[in-house]
Amino acid sequence: MDLLQAENLSKRFGGLQALYRVDLRVKEGEIVGLIGPNGAGKTTLLRILLGIHRPDEGRVFFKGKAITSLPTWERVRLGLAATFQSPRPLKRLPVIANVLVAAYGPRGGRKGDWVKRAEARALDALEFVGIADKAKEPASVLSGGELKRLEIARALATEPELLILDEPFAGLTPVETELLAKSLARLRKGGRFGRLHSEGCAMVIIEHKLSELFKIADRVVVLHFGEVLAEGTPEEVARNPKVIEAYLGEEAHA
Repeated sequence: MDLLQAENLSKRFGGLQALYRVDLRVKEGEIVGLIGPNGAGKTTLLRILLGIHRPDEGRVFFKGKAITSLPTWERVRLGLAATFQSPRPLKRLPVIANVLVAAYGPRGGRKGDWVKRAEARALDALEFVGIADKAKEPASVLSGGELKRLEIARALATEPELLILDEPFAGLTPVETELLAKSLARLRKGGRFGRLHSEGCAMVIIEHKLSELFKIADRVVVLHFGEVLAEGTPEEVARNPKVIEAYLGEEAHA
């Protein structure tokens, strides 16, 4: 079953055609990699999925519901969350407080033990990404890799069914990259955390570190000049002559 459906999305900024008739589908529990050269339209697509930009054409559905015109906060309430390439923590606040900001957000209620449930959810999220031991420390002390995991913890605290990650491995050391990749693979498998069902949390991952992405992605979509150039398993995409010419060949010689 498709959890997310984006159909025929087009977006223009002045004279720049950022996206042109792009389709994207994500199944429950699936990890989809989104790759392409700089300027290919990846960030524009992400912002349309989140409701930051409205498409000039096309529609977006989440769990069968049309969300093309919904604001970002309503999409979060439905179960869609995201992290961004550059973490922006509340540096002077404790790590746990950074996550509570999300846990108290639009997916929670206002009755009964809502506050206690939100606090428990925030701590669960920190434990899941492996930084619960720093819950009471100010966010300013975290390393680059820990900040990335804090971003994921904040997103997890909203109890998403689809998580969109914008270059989660950017700027990380090899050790930090490996630790984060393991966390994402574990998240995909599901488990006891929050609302995650047995099939796990679906993900769309925008990434330039292809070796790490290809290890965990089920399917890869390649954008080039705002259009879908290719789509398939990581192995199929890596062998695609058009992708090699437009992107992978360039990366190999970078």
